[in-house]
Amino acid sequence: MNKEMIEKAGSFIKEKIKHKPKIGLILGSGLGILVDEIENQVKIPYHTIPEFPTSTVEGHEGQLVFGDIHGVSVVAMQGRIHFYEGYDMEKVTFPVRVMKELGVDILVVTNAAGGVNTSFEPGDLMLITDHINFTGTSPLIGPNNPELGLRFVDMSHPYDRELRDVARNAAKEVNVNLQEGVYLAVTGPSYETPAEIRMFRTLGADAVGMSTVSEVMVARHADLRVLGISCISNMAAGILDQPLNHEEVIETTQRVRSQFLSLVKEIVRKLG
Repeated sequence: MNKEMIEKAGSFIKEKIKHKPKIGLILGSGLGILVDEIENQVKIPYHTIPEFPTSTVEGHEGQLVFGDIHGVSVVAMQGRIHFYEGYDMEKVTFPVRVMKELGVDILVVTNAAGGVNTSFEPGDLMLITDHINFTGTSPLIGPNNPELGLRFVDMSHPYDRELRDVARNAAKEVNVNLQEGVYLAVTGPSYETPAEIRMFRTLGADAVGMSTVSEVMVARHADLRVLGISCISNMAAGILDQPLNHEEVIETTQRVRSQFLSLVKEIVRKLG
């Protein structure tokens, strides 16, 4: 990873914002609605930022939104970058590097995911306790820059235990039923087959999606503390014996909008 590219993007952004963000938020499909809750907003479209990749997927606006939630300075990615869009992993995870450069020390990653655990229902929110990288690659492959992180990254606890406790307490405060489980990442963009879902369940996965894991690996490489939340937007292939589509994902995330918003806002308030 070229540190000069990170610094170039960071310098451009720093000229446009007043406060250093403490918390970074990556908002998954249909979950960009959270930015409406951010006060004192400064919006910076991805395409205007040097070296920054642009998002091409429906439900992903493609801008950084800076401001405050409950008085806590945040930066939100309204729309993430996916490997299946044709970017290499270095580009997919570049925004995480830039967040670190801007001063972020806690990263909250969210996503829309397919439910693999048959006790889940569409609309459930799941606290990510661990993950399985089934993409067949890693964003850390290649020369390592020791200024950015260690060559060999410990992934014993990719999702910070203290932050998970904060999320559990926040869920109780706002009366949100929070499931917990393991997120498995595939490359996409095709949905999984029923046979693949049966395999993933055997491997110990509770939810499956096409993002998040690469960002978390880079966040840990950059020594950021990470919290992850999935919105179970549909049941994965073979469980309900019905076809899958992206419209259902967006529809479900909109349906649980109020729960998602109240949970994440309460988490940010507690972290402030």
